[in-house]
Amino acid sequence: MTSNLTRLRTCFTVVVLSLAAVAQAQNTPVFRDPKQPVSVRVNDLISKLTLEEKADQMMYNSKAIDRLGIPAYNWWNEALHGVGRAGAATVFPQAIGLGATFDDELALRVSTAISDEARAMYNAAVAKGYRQQYSGLTFWTPNINIFRDPRWGRGQETYGEDPTLTGRMGVAFVQGLQGPDPQHLKVAACAKHFAVHSGPEKLRHVFNAEATPQDLQETYLPAFHQLVNAKVEAVMCAYNSTNGEPCCGNQYLLHDVLRQQWGFKGHIVSDCWALVDFYEGHKVVKTPAEAAALALQRGVNLNCGSVYPYLPEAVKKGLTTEAAIDSSLAILLRTKFKLGLLDPQGSSPYDKLGPEVINSPAHRALAREAAQKSIVLLKNNGVLPLRNDLAKYFVTGPNAANLDALFGNYYGVNPEMKTILEGLVGGVSPASQVQYRPGALLDRPNQNGIDWVSSTARGVDATFVVLGINGLLEGEEGESISSPSFGDRLDYNIPQNQIDFLRKLREKNTKPIVAIITGGSPMNLAEVHELADAVVLAWYPGEEGGNAVADVVFGKVSPSGKLPITFPKSLAQLPAYEDYHMAGRTYRYLAAEPMYPFGYGLSYGKFTYGNLKFAKAKIGKNESADVTATVTNTGPVAADEVVQLYLTHPPKAGTQTPLFALKSFHRITLQPGGSTTVKFTLTPAQLALIDKGGNAFTPSGPITVWVGGSLPSARSLALGAAKPASALLTIK
Repeated sequence: MTSNLTRLRTCFTVVVLSLAAVAQAQNTPVFRDPKQPVSVRVNDLISKLTLEEKADQMMYNSKAIDRLGIPAYNWWNEALHGVGRAGAATVFPQAIGLGATFDDELALRVSTAISDEARAMYNAAVAKGYRQQYSGLTFWTPNINIFRDPRWGRGQETYGEDPTLTGRMGVAFVQGLQGPDPQHLKVAACAKHFAVHSGPEKLRHVFNAEATPQDLQETYLPAFHQLVNAKVEAVMCAYNSTNGEPCCGNQYLLHDVLRQQWGFKGHIVSDCWALVDFYEGHKVVKTPAEAAALALQRGVNLNCGSVYPYLPEAVKKGLTTEAAIDSSLAILLRTKFKLGLLDPQGSSPYDKLGPEVINSPAHRALAREAAQKSIVLLKNNGVLPLRNDLAKYFVTGPNAANLDALFGNYYGVNPEMKTILEGLVGGVSPASQVQYRPGALLDRPNQNGIDWVSSTARGVDATFVVLGINGLLEGEEGESISSPSFGDRLDYNIPQNQIDFLRKLREKNTKPIVAIITGGSPMNLAEVHELADAVVLAWYPGEEGGNAVADVVFGKVSPSGKLPITFPKSLAQLPAYEDYHMAGRTYRYLAAEPMYPFGYGLSYGKFTYGNLKFAKAKIGKNESADVTATVTNTGPVAADEVVQLYLTHPPKAGTQTPLFALKSFHRITLQPGGSTTVKFTLTPAQLALIDKGGNAFTPSGPITVWVGGSLPSARSLALGAAKPASALLTIK
């Protein structure tokens, strides 16, 4: 009897629980069910929203909808070279430094570490109930604009001046951020700023960048196209106008190219308050409601700013429709669902990432490796690598102990930043002596005129002087508080007081002087090059920058960074800053001799190139070409080398033909005496040129193929770069 009663009770309990589960499932909205297709969930959620709620969900700082259990979400987050503005995080080298590595596999590892930390920080914040700006999973990075002019203060955010390098580094960065899981986005990446955007900062809210069809297709758009093909989740439209239309209301860019030609399926976000520029700057409309309607019509799904709250007014005035809002919001909500923002805890494989990954030993080691590979050795008269056990060293210069010299803009912070001073001190033998004095201010003469440092420099075995610029002098509008030109660098020289300081150090001093230069853009280093025995470009090297600089100068690793941008001798060699035509710009079109060429960087190894061969010396117009070349390290130390492949097409009168064009690169490591064969495959698209109308065509005739460790120019050879191998490839 008792046994039967127990069975009845058990059955009753099972039935009750089953009915409860069914009831719960029936009460759970479809949009909350991770098993439902994303499109079904999106449509269900939209059907439950009021017009005002729909408009608010298209704002970067969307409010909670308590009746539906939808939490607030702020879409604005940054991760240019580490999670930014959100607390302790690993600080990797600034993007221009990562570009100098010419290492897309490294970029993938760096961005994977960043997205691990981003998820861990998000998980911790949500557990605390924090849903602030800079705590979300939607990151407005990478910046894949072309660094077409060294005056642009935000050029440091890019991977340099070349579309091939920019595209490959950008794709790898996106893949690491978004993760390999086809069902779950780790975080959402964003390609910005679309398109034709690279200063002037002061004019960006009113400026119209004019670009020819050839320059668009050859220079400004290719990297964006590659990131769209790599399924980047978002694209940010720029502040300025391009060819007469504001970028965030540009029919050609947003609709014709991005949506129609390229088939972009993700969401488009406005740069912050760019829609306000529609009526305050570009003056294409008169009111916020008109601006909202125009941006919506042209395809902007998310508004960083203050305009989309006027969408309901635009509907009431007949400027747009609720159906148009629904269609645009559906695109945006897909990102939320792919990120799992409305899923139960534990639904995403990334929910388990915890704070132990943030600035972990593995990530610090990766930051050090990235900084090592980013450092470019611009000059070496034989003093480097320097012994670390000399009797006495002197460290000086305004950026030696300066944290700003490590960061660059859009940075994170952590409690273990290694300044260049700290790295150098940590790199020398305990038997050695190190002295330090700043010696000079960043951008103005010493106020008391007293000089103690030059006599100190004459009494040591080697001096390290850390010069250059930092974020006080270059960056984004409003951030560079010592810049009189809104973060741009309209004066190409480094501050004159620094040059005067270096001259004093050099006077009557025959001991080695190593100049270490910080900054994110080209600058006039002619006198630095003349006065110093070695010149080391460190960029903004991140949290492990000091250690990485010490690793290079003391020979723990060989320098292997290459310049991702040309250093002209002066701004007089360039067209006007506001001129967006590529003629006369970058290594591809600059006929004048630069100070330092694109792709240039010295090594402690000594590389030779030879035996360049084609699988077929003559190919058809639709064929690929396989290219091999032999690289040998005849130097005394193991070293990395970046093997670069360039093309030169015969110039044709009346056409804009690049002098050189980088088409591929490989980073290799060779032991002393080691040799390897490097293989490239050139596709028909890579062999083609772009005509005046922006159309690709494959010219017949011979093309010179160059394989070497720098731009194949006379200036590269004069500076000590290896002679490249070359051969003619004929297209029938």
